[in-house]
Amino acid sequence: MGLLEAILVFAVGYVCGAVTRIFAGIAAILALVLAILGVALPTAIVGIVDPILGVYLGNELLFLSGFLFAIAHDPAGEDDD
Repeated sequence: MGLLEAILVFAVGYVCGAVTRIFAGIAAILALVLAILGVALPTAIVGIVDPILGVYLGNELLFLSGFLFAIAHDPAGEDDD
């Protein structure tokens, strides 16, 4: 994996984490409903999604690190005191 690809995977994870941090409850409920209904990834778009998912295959930890950095990031700089 090249440096640019690693940075891209990390950045996508970071953006996903930021979005999840903002919409965590809605995203969790929606993901659960879609998974239960089996429409999270319809077979009609598998051909389109497979090359994209191929980039992340084997790079899950890098994606997860970006995701967790975004969740832990406090943009307002507020203290928990």
